[in-house]
Amino acid sequence: MKVIISALAALLLAAGCASQTPFRYTPPDQPENASGYSEKTGWATSRFAVAAANPLAADAGYQILKSGGSAVDAAIAVQMVLTLVEPQSSGLGGGAFLVHFNGKDTEAFDGRETAPAATTEALFLGPDGKPLPFIDGVVSGRSVGTPGTLRMLEMAHQQYGKLPWATLFRPAIALAEEGFRVSARMHTLLVSEQHLKKDPAAASYFYDANSQAWPVGHRLKNPELGAVLRRIAGGGARVLMEGELAQAIVRKVQQHPVRPGPLSLSDLAAYQAKKHAALCFDYTPQKNRADAPAPRDYRICGMPPPSSGTLAIAQILGILNHTNAATLAPEQTPLGLIPSPDWLHLYTEASRLAFADRALYLADPDFVAAPAGDWMSLLAPDYLAQRSQLIAVGKDAPSMKTARPGTPGGVRTGFAPSPEQPEYGTSHISIIDAWGNALAMTSTIEDGWGARLMVNRGSGLAGGFLLNNELTDFSFAPRDLNGIPIANRVQPGKRPRSSMSPVLVFDKASGQLVMSAGSPGGAFIIHFTAKTLYGVLNWGLDTQQAINLPNFGSLNGPTLLEEKRFPAGTIQALQVRGHDVREMNMTSGLQAIQRTPTGFFGGADPRREGVVIGD
Repeated sequence: MKVIISALAALLLAAGCASQTPFRYTPPDQPENASGYSEKTGWATSRFAVAAANPLAADAGYQILKSGGSAVDAAIAVQMVLTLVEPQSSGLGGGAFLVHFNGKDTEAFDGRETAPAATTEALFLGPDGKPLPFIDGVVSGRSVGTPGTLRMLEMAHQQYGKLPWATLFRPAIALAEEGFRVSARMHTLLVSEQHLKKDPAAASYFYDANSQAWPVGHRLKNPELGAVLRRIAGGGARVLMEGELAQAIVRKVQQHPVRPGPLSLSDLAAYQAKKHAALCFDYTPQKNRADAPAPRDYRICGMPPPSSGTLAIAQILGILNHTNAATLAPEQTPLGLIPSPDWLHLYTEASRLAFADRALYLADPDFVAAPAGDWMSLLAPDYLAQRSQLIAVGKDAPSMKTARPGTPGGVRTGFAPSPEQPEYGTSHISIIDAWGNALAMTSTIEDGWGARLMVNRGSGLAGGFLLNNELTDFSFAPRDLNGIPIANRVQPGKRPRSSMSPVLVFDKASGQLVMSAGSPGGAFIIHFTAKTLYGVLNWGLDTQQAINLPNFGSLNGPTLLEEKRFPAGTIQALQVRGHDVREMNMTSGLQAIQRTPTGFFGGADPRREGVVIGD
């Protein structure tokens, strides 16, 4: 399939020769992709590939790879451009998880935000002692956690960077200073946004003098962000976390006109990114028929807690392996390829069981012990087999509707389940470089447009960057009605539980990389990513075909289906089983790259404006 090639291709050296010629960045023709659903067929490459949520960001990563940069180098360039062109989802003011494969080992880099030292469990409680309305917590200084994306990327670059740190900022600086065209997606989100205009810096940047969102195609410049990026390029992450920029961040949070937050200069200066061993589990798809050849054994690696994503995906896949799900092939319908009603019943029941465990057990491991002393207790084969027995099977077998958490390792916990509350935001990047290094990185400022606070130093330049509202990923209620504490409650220095699920898939026998994948989408990240993994590993789809499948899932409540993507017969079949079916807009932003016999094949979500670029 046709590969998108940058206009700079002829000017850049082949990978591995970057030291002979300085890196030069030229902005490509800038996209005006529509917001909505746009069919994509995928992209084939031979040596390397980068998949990102915006064509400008993907092109920046491509140019870095073309110039001899590593996967980590490219990810930094991509993320800096995303800060500019996709500010509603991620950026300097947020956090990120990065799973990296260096050809031998798989490591997990943790740039998750932390709660300020002055935080108390009452952070999101009103004067009456009851949890605030969710949006009141979001649009405030209270929701802002200590940002970690930049510190984490700096840590990864120190270990795996090939090009100079400063070089990686050139694309974003050029686009910030010269301007980029407002995409249809950004325009649509600005039109529907109700709170961003309350912040003077954001209002003057994103809207015109009549408070109207800039139209599609408008060339938007962010000279303030360009100046900030120039300083970070020269001085590293310390520039953001100390000094003038740190003071501007703290001032913005502490001087919120309605609900100021406790973030301090010492919180920023003390923040540390972390590196862990990746959380990996084995996965062997079940045979779809008795005479089928032995399936391939896989090793899937992702983030350990405070991410709940890897564990929840592993539980869903593991529970399904104890059912007849493998025999239920997807169906071709006038609406496209879709899972069958019987398969959807099994999947959503498995999801309820996984999300019940997630609500009870998952939280920052520095504050909460794993059940039975080991997170892998949630994936023990006997435990998953036991959980699968709770799924009613057979013709018209009824849904459990709501699952209760299990007792992995036979040990009960002293915590109460976390109540359900919204999760939003994020952006995903998948990259494989010319040396075979690979990464999956999901970054976030949580809700669309974060806390609706734009940091501007008061330099007189327009623009800046947005701050996260990541602390709303904690449970607003610190305890249940009986006073039992909730594992994912707010505590000083704690990292909120996350659904971000960047994953790398390997052939277990050879150790060879098979795929990099992930998505934005709040709690639904788990379902979006699990859907893609199942489609590729079980149904033999390519990454684009799997991404294109309609979205579905359950958060341990109603059965949720992507609106207008399922025929009436599917909905009715689920309802007969007692499923409370709700159709809704489920806007994933999946990116995935898989290895092929001739190189790589990448897919990007038709629901957003992402692309895959490579040679």
